[in-house]
Amino acid sequence: MAKKLASDKVLFTVVVLLVGFGLVMVYSASSAVARGQVGADSPVGNPFLVKQSLAAGIGLVAMLVAMHFDYRRLKEPAFIYALLGFVALLLVAVLFQPVLNGTRRWFFIGPFSLQPSEIAKLVLIPYVAYQIDRKQGQVNRPELLLPVVTSVAMVAGLVLLQPDYGTAVLLLGTALMMVFLAGLSWRYLALGGAVLAPVLAFLVWSEGYRRARLFAFLDPEADPLGSGYQVLQSLIAVGTGGVFGVGLGNSGQKQYFLPHPHSDFIYAIVAEELGLVGALAVVALFLVLLWRGVRAGLHAPDLFGRYLAFGLTSVLVMQALINVSVAIALLPTKGIPLPFLSYGGSSLVVSMTAAGMLLNLSEHG
Repeated sequence: MAKKLASDKVLFTVVVLLVGFGLVMVYSASSAVARGQVGADSPVGNPFLVKQSLAAGIGLVAMLVAMHFDYRRLKEPAFIYALLGFVALLLVAVLFQPVLNGTRRWFFIGPFSLQPSEIAKLVLIPYVAYQIDRKQGQVNRPELLLPVVTSVAMVAGLVLLQPDYGTAVLLLGTALMMVFLAGLSWRYLALGGAVLAPVLAFLVWSEGYRRARLFAFLDPEADPLGSGYQVLQSLIAVGTGGVFGVGLGNSGQKQYFLPHPHSDFIYAIVAEELGLVGALAVVALFLVLLWRGVRAGLHAPDLFGRYLAFGLTSVLVMQALINVSVAIALLPTKGIPLPFLSYGGSSLVVSMTAAGMLLNLSEHG
């Protein structure tokens, strides 16, 4: 009798908990901004919750499709190269869109938006896994390194042009993690670090707003009403929460003190309203996701599935780590959302699709 496939119930539960909790926190964190936009008596209610709920519905469909899609199709050359070309085309096209907040990151379709750099995560990871699978045992040879470095540099470079420094670094870090786990020599790792470090430093120093973020990270109190404002307000939110928080919905920092409380800094609102207990619970859920994602990779039936799982797990957990670190001032401000929790339709749908692919892989373990 054929083995009945069953996905990882623990991983599925973690994803559902994160998405559900995210909807609650988006509603809470955006309440003041929503009242300012539509008024307290508006029949529309909270527009941020409406859009995020719609994105969650689309994400659920995408996750279910990904769970039942044969992941092995992703390593067909025609399929993977078509996806890579399509994403590159989107990343070029978005550079011609209207400027929003000094960047060109979104396509706007009526009241909705699409962020191609989020889709790039779902394409670049299978491409790197495909190269590792196709060229087994050649991770330290140009046959593998050249196409990986070229493709990652192309995608990350296009993302940088938007500009989106944080996502570009995340893509580079995820690809590096995958080839490192595949056996990349420490010699090449050191060489790559020696090349990338001055390049990344130049990119930070060449833009005024990036320099300001770096100085604000080093000494936020030097400019408390300017470049250090976000960091200080985030730390005030985290500190105010204490151990048990001020209560769900009772945040004071979301009342126009902390910028972007429902998106980039939603973790600070979690810490303020639910305290250290709530903040650690979110971290614990991502640690469980890390455990189950690595487990899915280790039990995958083929090499492609293994590194696909490792890449998907890495991008979700690394993104969460960066977001949390920014909220507690361990990293400069990046503008990277917290997966499953932060407001943003593209981020939520892509995160849920990645989770669906992980659940797919767990079925074959």
